[in-house]
Amino acid sequence: MKLSCALVDDEPLALGLLESYAAQTPFLEVRGAYANAIEAMEGLKTNPVDLLFLDIQMPGLSGLDFSKMLPADTRIVFTTAFSQYAVDGYRVNALDYLLKPVSYADFLAAARRAEEWFRLKRGDGAAAAVAPAEDNDSFFVKSDYKLVRIRFNDIIYIEGLKDYVKIYLENVQRPLLSLTSMHAVEEALPATRFYRIHRSFIVNMEKVSVVERGQIVFGDKRLPVSDSYKERVAEYLTRRTLQGRS
Repeated sequence: MKLSCALVDDEPLALGLLESYAAQTPFLEVRGAYANAIEAMEGLKTNPVDLLFLDIQMPGLSGLDFSKMLPADTRIVFTTAFSQYAVDGYRVNALDYLLKPVSYADFLAAARRAEEWFRLKRGDGAAAAVAPAEDNDSFFVKSDYKLVRIRFNDIIYIEGLKDYVKIYLENVQRPLLSLTSMHAVEEALPATRFYRIHRSFIVNMEKVSVVERGQIVFGDKRLPVSDSYKERVAEYLTRRTLQGRS
């Protein structure tokens, strides 16, 4: 399956590097390379693409702002020199993000994620359902052309986006991507350990070390606890908090 793609970056060297990576990736068809978001906006009107590699920091119109103007079925992979933008990227439904300088290995991994997403979305394979394993301490999810066993104890948290989830695992650099729903994942997880803390997040409470100002902190990631779930999370923390004596 071929994916049409375009590249947007205001740095000529970075744009040229992305073009060379895309050219050597057999399943990508490059339809445009743009020096800024304004150019891309005009070009994509007449030549839309499946996948957009989009720089975040650009003069005039940032990649984050531009991404909100794109058609809903355009998948985005952000490129950035600053890791703090990753959370913002996920909030606007980005498929992945790449830290500069981008290596071809990382570029290819992101492109393959996009290929898998479109393959499942277009029905070229079974939908990614969550299937329980026989030992009741794990489940299987469809990801990257295969069924992958995910052990509950390895899960840190799960992020839900529009029509897929990202499962963040211990000692794994990048989240596992699966085209399934948060509801399906939540139903398969043990409710005593995994708490929905937000419409977009399910957390393994056994992995929580720091809670600060209404947010659950995992390293440089801060996950908000929304009002709908605050009471249950507060009860869990109260049960496990040492109370001082007067």
